[in-house]
Amino acid sequence: MEATVVQVVLAVAVITALSYLLGLVARRLGQPAVIGQMFAGIALGPSVLGQLPGDLGKALFPMAIRPYLTVVAQLALVLFLFYVGYELNRGLLRQRVQAVPLVAAAAFVVPMLLGAGSTVAFADWYAATGTPEVPHGAFVLYVAVALSITAVPVLAGIINERGLAGAMTGVVALTSAGVIDALGWLALTAAMLHGKVGGQRPWSVTLLLLLAYLLVMVVVARPALGWLRRQALASGRSAASLLPVAATFAMASAWATGAMGLHVILGAFIAGLIMPRGETGHPDPALLTAVEKAGSVLLPVFFVVSGLSTDLGALHAADLGLLVVICVAATAGKLGGGSLAARVSGLSWRESTNIGVMLNTRGLTELVVLNVGLQAGFVNGRLYTVFVLMALLTTAATGPLLTLLARRDPAPKAPELVARRRVGRSGDVHGPKVTERTVE
Repeated sequence: MEATVVQVVLAVAVITALSYLLGLVARRLGQPAVIGQMFAGIALGPSVLGQLPGDLGKALFPMAIRPYLTVVAQLALVLFLFYVGYELNRGLLRQRVQAVPLVAAAAFVVPMLLGAGSTVAFADWYAATGTPEVPHGAFVLYVAVALSITAVPVLAGIINERGLAGAMTGVVALTSAGVIDALGWLALTAAMLHGKVGGQRPWSVTLLLLLAYLLVMVVVARPALGWLRRQALASGRSAASLLPVAATFAMASAWATGAMGLHVILGAFIAGLIMPRGETGHPDPALLTAVEKAGSVLLPVFFVVSGLSTDLGALHAADLGLLVVICVAATAGKLGGGSLAARVSGLSWRESTNIGVMLNTRGLTELVVLNVGLQAGFVNGRLYTVFVLMALLTTAATGPLLTLLARRDPAPKAPELVARRRVGRSGDVHGPKVTERTVE
């Protein structure tokens, strides 16, 4: 056991270092750090390290330590999904009542329809990658969900880096992405129930258990957590002091859904949604930051666990054709559905197109869904690799596409904007930050 611990510590050290370095490289190239971390996972897997002489991959990641790395990765995912659920700001829905529901529905349903349709139109290409271990209907629903996901944390980073946090496009895109992910987890749960992932238990029993769990979370857990929060703040402690409580709640909720035969990440996400917020409806910044830091330290391990199942060398020529089909369906669904819905809701074509591009960001959240599918038998190694490449390509394309759109259709310099800039340069008055919506 001591030798195993030493090997795991070495592996985590290498993973953390390479993920950090490639994350820096990605940022220098104008990409979110998660792109570099995803490449780090692939590089340490059979696609790159496994091709080098000396069996370096097996020496660094022997089969004996991989279950331990998987456990570490799952713990990091529990904290990450709790963070995603807790960060979801339900109050933002009121800022654009018409746009957000319509954009979220279109950017979720259209990719799902295209994904499900692709399994019919290109059934032979899917079948060539291997036979799934679940019923065909569950497989179709899973593929539909995999194409509908948008990565909220990665998208939030892109929006902040480009100064769009206060712009209407950023608000609508980020809030819609949160709604999409919530719908995505529900659809993924339905796929798992249909596929009887929980084992021999009938899906109706699992559904009843899930409803009972949700009732306990709302009626018992949420009031108790609210009382603990009020007691902590009344005694002068920061909300960050509730990190042990939040972590315990996230792990217990994750255990509950895992014991039902679903997946631990579903419980973690629901725990984040249930966690009480401040009086304004916003999450406590101190607690949010503490949870993010706690989960992000070990999150690179998840990328490597994903990379160990990603083997680019195992792909066949026909798989590349399927990759093109999946990328086109995923991008067309997000860009087309999201843009048209935003335009119908009253936004300009420039704003609508930017929203569609942003919603095509998948990143880490897509990898989470893919790993659930791989573990549950929805996808095999080759199809899993195709979907991982799709997640990389669509996420990496977001930044360049936003830059291209900004160059092709720069914001007009309205007289009001020019006047505000002159006032700001005078040093006498510093008005509010000019957003993209102000220009319009």
